[in-house]
Amino acid sequence: MRNKDKKPSRLKRFMPYYKKYLGIMIKDLLCASLTTICELLLPLIVREITTRIGGSGLELTVNYVLILGAAYLILRIIDAAAYYYMANTGHVMGARIETDMRRDLFSHLQLLPFKYYDNTKVGTLMSRITNDLFDVTEFAHHCPEEFFIAGIKIIASFAILCTMSVPLTLIVFAVIPPMILVLYYFNKRMREGFRTQRKELGELNASVEDSLLGVRVVKSFANEGIEEEKFREGNGRFLNIKAKNYKYMGGFQASTRFFEGFMYIVVVVAGALFMLRGTISSPDFVAYLLYVTTLFATIRKIVEFAEQFQRGMTGIERFFEIIDTEPEIKDAQDAQPLENIRGEIEFRDVTFSYSEDNEDVLQNVSFKIKPGENVALVGPSGGGKTTICSLIPRFYEADSGEITIDGTDIRKATLKSLRSSVGVVQQDVYLFSGSVYDNIEYGAPGATKEQIIEAAKLSGAHDFIMELPEGYDTYVGERGVKLSGGQKQRISIARVFLKNPPILLLDEATSALDNESEFLVQKSLQKLSKGRTTITVAHRLTTIKNADRIFVITKEGIAEQGTHQQLLAKGGIYSALYSAYGG
Repeated sequence: MRNKDKKPSRLKRFMPYYKKYLGIMIKDLLCASLTTICELLLPLIVREITTRIGGSGLELTVNYVLILGAAYLILRIIDAAAYYYMANTGHVMGARIETDMRRDLFSHLQLLPFKYYDNTKVGTLMSRITNDLFDVTEFAHHCPEEFFIAGIKIIASFAILCTMSVPLTLIVFAVIPPMILVLYYFNKRMREGFRTQRKELGELNASVEDSLLGVRVVKSFANEGIEEEKFREGNGRFLNIKAKNYKYMGGFQASTRFFEGFMYIVVVVAGALFMLRGTISSPDFVAYLLYVTTLFATIRKIVEFAEQFQRGMTGIERFFEIIDTEPEIKDAQDAQPLENIRGEIEFRDVTFSYSEDNEDVLQNVSFKIKPGENVALVGPSGGGKTTICSLIPRFYEADSGEITIDGTDIRKATLKSLRSSVGVVQQDVYLFSGSVYDNIEYGAPGATKEQIIEAAKLSGAHDFIMELPEGYDTYVGERGVKLSGGQKQRISIARVFLKNPPILLLDEATSALDNESEFLVQKSLQKLSKGRTTITVAHRLTTIKNADRIFVITKEGIAEQGTHQQLLAKGGIYSALYSAYGG
């Protein structure tokens, strides 16, 4: 019941996308009127000619026929020009609306938090951004056009046919209501089918993307057969859904053909009887058949448009499903930008869980980090070390408690200023498809070449970059696949050097590297940490011995804190961890 209530509102909300192109739409509908008039005039011309031939007292001359022919030819030239405008400019209008919607959708996706992406497949989102909105292009152009033309033809045909024979016209149009009821049934099923089809296509895209991105893992385990079987299952499900949908589409079209044939036989039989009774003339009967043919062609066109209409409506519904997803993390109305940040960070009784169904990762955690202090977080997996780093830039929102920077609640700061003040270096480095230069510049778009090279030098990346085939212009491949782990990490550090944030979060930045790469990256991180408030998550305890303070994080919270020497002397959890893994 909820979905039924939303459908009209979604269509109504779609209407503002036409606003920018109202002038084009009016011209398009005017051209549609011209093409419709041309089509409606032909039966009247035939009727005029057959009336004069039938001995009505009006003479049919060569000149008259030529005048009628010339007039109709001029109308056809106008029709061709109008149709060209509809096919060209009208389609461009649809493409522009699609572009506007894709822009809005992408912008909205940028606002959604990590939690949304934790529960949503990227392949599904890709399907909505591309395939769904492709259908909206045709819908946006043809929907008003087709219904407008159909409305003119049906109303005009009814009016003209009534001038020939009211009883026969009423008999013909009496067939339309039951036809609409039958077609509505199949239409409804088709719409549900297209919605399911789109959902399954998104799942199939997500499966393909997952398999292709993990192709190295697939090949390393020789599991190509497993991936092919997974794809075969998904592809089969998609086929079954389409087959079911085509069953309803077949019923829709078959019903239309039946009613079309039924209407024809009604016109022929009833028209012949009316002619025998003398209530309709032969010229009127010929014109009647031509108009009924036009009426049938209109209904057939609407039938053909029905699939496109359903696809477009499904695309619009799926578009608004994402648009209606409210960003959980956004600027407060009274949010102010953070300025002149010193880097003091404080957690006050912070509690957090990733979902309502999961247990708390953090529970009433409190601590304070001084400006410029270097703090390390260590402890067993699942204790909440990475979570603490994710809460500071508000990648996730704390369930309760307060997190402050320089005494300001981060929920009262603008997200842009907050995240601009925090630099993050993670274990899993993401490089965008592009050049080395592009990836470093991402830290501060618009930076000069000199600044980018200086950032690379500070991160220890400049030397190896200059050895690459095209230096800074070298293409790194998708996700930086052409570079080693250490090279990618140093480029990511250069990116943060260029950003130059007062707060630095290092989330196991060296854990996936070999010893040589770790040594080089560690030197870069030491340079990067200098003069900044730094939080380091580490499982290699030798890398954080020089931290100002070390927090031992467990599921119970901060179990221990102190310097490396203090914690070793204490002989507690840290000492045990260091003896087992750090020494």
